[in-house]
Formats: sequence, structure tokens, C-alpha cells
Amino acid sequence: MKAVTTWCALVALALTATWTGVASADPPSPPSQRAPRKGPVPDYGGRPSEPKPARDVVLWVPRVILSPLYLVSEYVIRAPILAVLPAAEHAELPRKVYDFFTFGSQHQAGIVPVGYFEFDANPSVGVYGFWHDAFAKGNDWSLHTEVWPSDWYAMSMKESAQLDDRTSVLVHVSGVHRPDRVFFGIGPRTLQSSKSRFTEAVTEEGVMLDWKYLPRSHLQLTAGLRSESLGPGRFGEDPNIQQEAATGAFAVPYGYEGRYTVQYNRVLASLDTRKPWPAPGSGVLVEAKAEQDSDVTASPKAGWIHYGAKASAFLDLDEHQHVVSLSGATMFVDPLGDSPIPFTDLVALGGDAPMRGYLPRRMLDRSSVVVALHYVWPIAPWLGGTMEAALGNVFGQHLQGFQPDLLRYSGDIGITTVGVGEFPIEAVVGCGSETFAQGGQIDSVRATLSVAHGF
Repeated sequence: MKAVTTWCALVALALTATWTGVASADPPSPPSQRAPRKGPVPDYGGRPSEPKPARDVVLWVPRVILSPLYLVSEYVIRAPILAVLPAAEHAELPRKVYDFFTFGSQHQAGIVPVGYFEFDANPSVGVYGFWHDAFAKGNDWSLHTEVWPSDWYAMSMKESAQLDDRTSVLVHVSGVHRPDRVFFGIGPRTLQSSKSRFTEAVTEEGVMLDWKYLPRSHLQLTAGLRSESLGPGRFGEDPNIQQEAATGAFAVPYGYEGRYTVQYNRVLASLDTRKPWPAPGSGVLVEAKAEQDSDVTASPKAGWIHYGAKASAFLDLDEHQHVVSLSGATMFVDPLGDSPIPFTDLVALGGDAPMRGYLPRRMLDRSSVVVALHYVWPIAPWLGGTMEAALGNVFGQHLQGFQPDLLRYSGDIGITTVGVGEFPIEAVVGCGSETFAQGGQIDSVRATLSVAHGF
């Protein structure tokens, strides 16, 4: 949970920059007090130019593509943070904020404010409470809740027990109710102009067994129940799904204005050859996932299976966490029987999933493919920059209908906490395009600011 308190510290730094920065800055020495230069000035006229660092050469293309966002990251966000950090550390603000929100001799418990803001969606505020080693060593509890007056509320309770150095069991219960979910239609050619809203209410109970067989490699087995209720939504002047469908933009999707409960079984396996942070970040990550969902409320019984994989290669350009990576991912969902799949359980791109330049579930269908070039770099203690350019889209069954000109572009850039917590605390700005067949113009803009976002 250090990530949350670290974020609070950084916010405090920004708020106190105007008075601490001036008070702690040392004035420059007058010219008369400066040490005189000794010896002749060297002649640099014939000196060959220094070769460009490898990271500057590799990152030239994505920096050009994302140059407006990169400039904002460097000069609007990074520069002020670097300006106030020395003054804040001198005033011991990070330690004072950390001590204020945490309790116990080892800071093993705490209550911290959290929140989430997303452009074109309802924000939220809440609290996160945690207690490490509750009643027994290796037994951790947490409670996370967020609300907003527009009928948007969420809560998550977790208990994790460490069985040994590599194995743990996690039990969780959660519920989310949001009236501002978005739906644009199903398939690769959906339009930004078809945006509509629906309400989603989800409750979930599950248990997960996590085996860490290498420092950053996991085998996770999860089983649980998930119940969903879907209906008309609202946000601003946007229509709900039924109203937008009446214009002919798309058909009303299966599952709308319905309820269902699924029993799910999930397996996630990952092989990560990278060493734990802050060691150099070069390596390979391979992930495979499969999930079977059985609709226990349907008659006759219905169900579907999700499965997919992702492979990523990472190169630390200077062995100091300037890491560029290239990844490819694909995901599928197939019905188990004759019943259709509810639209909220289709393969989705956007939001916290791949293609972050789009709103959550901007693209929906039976399969997806994404290729992404990603770059992360250190900005300040506990903070890193992140930049990504991706190509991808959703398609029909087993990538049916795939065409290169139906791909979309997504780009994003942001700042995130590094190596200090379970959830990334981050600010991200991104954009997404129409398909290249439709002209490839940028038609989606997404901006988020999250503090321990978990919903």
C-alpha cells in the first residue's frame, strides 16, 4: 500500500511547491565571488560529435507519433515535480504524509483517500484501508470503497493468507454499480458517433490460489460466482442503448436489460524472465489465460470460454530502467452450446485493457489482436513515465474478417508509480483512431487520473 501513501506525498509536494521551493533554494553566487577559470580554454573544434544513445534512436518513431503528449509529460508534469522534490525532501514531507496515513510500529495498517477521474465518465472518491499481518503473520486484509452521487458505487473486500514463501490464497468479495458504461456496437467497424450508455451492476465472490514459482512468474487458479444486471444508462446528453439502436446505429445486443449469474473457473500462467525491480528490466514475458463461464440461471444451461495469450520482449536500453518493449496479444471467446454470449462477456479492447487510448469496452466482438510498442522511463523517486503506441481491433469468431486496413491506432502517455504498490497510481492521456479503412482519423480522446484504482 506504499503506492497510495507515496501518491499522497507527491500531491503534497505539488501543493507546497510555491513556498518550500523558494525558501530552500540557494541563491546563485555573485560573479565577483565565483572561482576564476584556470588554464586555457580547450579547443573543441575538431572533436567528433558524441554518438546518440541507443534509446534515442529506438524511440524516435513513437516519440514523433506521440510528441504532443510527450511534451506535456516532460514539461507540464515532469519538470514541476523535479523542481519541488528537493524542497519537499528537505521538509520531510514524504515521511510526514506516510506517517499520517499509516499506523502501527511497522506501518502495517492504514486508511488512505483514493479516487478516480476519467474524461467522459463519472468520477469517484473513496477510501482504502489495509491491515498487513492481521492476527497472524502473512495474513493481509483490505477494504476498498468508492462512490459518486450519480448512482455510482463500488466496494471490494479481500483477505490474503501466505501459505509459504511461494504460495498464497486470496478470498475476495466485490460489488460495482455504474450507470455510465459505454456501448458503441459490436464488430471492428463501430463508430465513435454511435456512443450510448448502459447501467451495469456486478457482484462477485471468488477464491484464488497463487503459486509464484519464479520471482516474477505465477500460476493462478481461481473459482467463483459473478452476477450481472444490465439496463438503461445515463451520462450527460448521451442516449441509452435502446435509444441509439432505434436510430439504426446497431442492433440491441444480447443480454441488455437482463440478469445472469455465472460460475467461473480461471487459470492464468505467466513466465517472466525479468528480475524484480529495480534490477535492469530486460527479459521476456509470456502469459496464457483460460476461463470457463457457466450460466447457472439459464435453461437450458449456457456458457462460454475465454482464452488467449500475450508475449512481450523487454530491452533495458541503459540498464537503468529505460525499457522499451514489443508485445503481441490475442484473445478469443467461444460459446459452449447454442446460446449467444452476453455482450459484456465478449472480448473487449479499451480502458485498462489493451488499446488504452479508448474508453473501456470501446470495441467488442468474438476475438481480438493487438501489437504494441511500449516505453517506460524513470522520472523521479517512485515515479516513472509510460508511453505506448498500439495497433489492433476486434474481429469475429477466431479472427474471422481480419484485414490489415481494419486495424486501429491507439496511443497513450502518462506517469505512474513504480515498484511501490499493488495498484498503479497514475495519470494517463491517450487517443484512438477510426479504422484505417475509414480514414484513420483520431476520433477518441481519453484522460484518467487514478489513485489506487481497482474497479
